[in-house]
Amino acid sequence: MNEAETFAWDDRYLLGHAAMDETHREFVERVDALLTADDAALPEALAAFARHAEAHFAQENAWMEAHGFPARECHIDEHNKVLASVYAVQQQLVDGDVGLCRELASALMAWFPGHADYLDSALAGWLVKRAHGGAPLVLRRAHAKA
Repeated sequence: MNEAETFAWDDRYLLGHAAMDETHREFVERVDALLTADDAALPEALAAFARHAEAHFAQENAWMEAHGFPARECHIDEHNKVLASVYAVQQQLVDGDVGLCRELASALMAWFPGHADYLDSALAGWLVKRAHGGAPLVLRRAHAKA
């Protein structure tokens, strides 16, 4: 089992769009499962992540198309690149390359905060403004200071 890295949900990932926030929680859970799976469990953990990412990205892509989100081409392109990487790693994992799968999990953990902060937060703001006429309201728990 790989105990070097874990990925836990943090309220700083909240964007104020309930459906997106729930999907992002699942994204974090799926990446954490990849990071912490033992070698034998990696193929199923990666398959579960792929299923999640396909549904997650398809939902966001549909929102962007349906609501005329201006930056949709860049956002959709980023989703497609992540999925292409996942599919390529799935092929390598069949050949036993667990190291590449672990690298993908680490890369996803590093990628997500920036993607959420920039592209997804802009999408959440766009959707909330179109639905409610204002900016998203985000309530985050305070972190204990060390």
